[in-house]
Amino acid sequence: MGSHHDTVGIRTGMWLFLYTEIMLFGGLFVLYAAYYRIHAETFIATGQELDTVLGCANTVILLVSSFLVAASVTAVRRRQTKVAMAFLAGAVLLGLIFLINKYFEWGHKIHLGIYPGSPGLGESPPGRIVFYGLYFTVTGLHALHIVMGMVLLIVCIAMTGLGRIRKERFLLLENCGLYWHLVDLIWIFIFPLFYLIL
Repeated sequence: MGSHHDTVGIRTGMWLFLYTEIMLFGGLFVLYAAYYRIHAETFIATGQELDTVLGCANTVILLVSSFLVAASVTAVRRRQTKVAMAFLAGAVLLGLIFLINKYFEWGHKIHLGIYPGSPGLGESPPGRIVFYGLYFTVTGLHALHIVMGMVLLIVCIAMTGLGRIRKERFLLLENCGLYWHLVDLIWIFIFPLFYLIL
């Protein structure tokens, strides 16, 4: 009975934590919407400066990684330990590829002198300055969450290998999977707001 209540408590705690994450990014999206209303034309023009192909590739990468994490839970339930670990490792690898793509994307912008506080950006219209300020803040915060998610998935790989995560006990994997899915879902909102802006 106590174990059941512990499980319910852990699940509830995880959902509350995810709710705070939603509120964090939701607040940033509301801020984006407010500034978009003021600087709509400049936002649209500036959004066209971003690499849509790279943004689309990163979207596919995260969607596939989410599928792999979900598949790892199924594999654990079927007692397919090595398969579950392989799926999780694949998700971590895709997370790394996402970050590498983001590194090159950011690096290119910084090379062009486009970053918060840069002299080049400072001479731009106010809307362009705000757009890039939000872009670096939101995508940077999201990238940090990707790193945290990768660490959690690596922990799950280790725990699965040690038998701590198994058919009878996979709540940790389930919760880490929920976190990863949320991070991916947040990107689904980021991508059209910044890369497909109309």
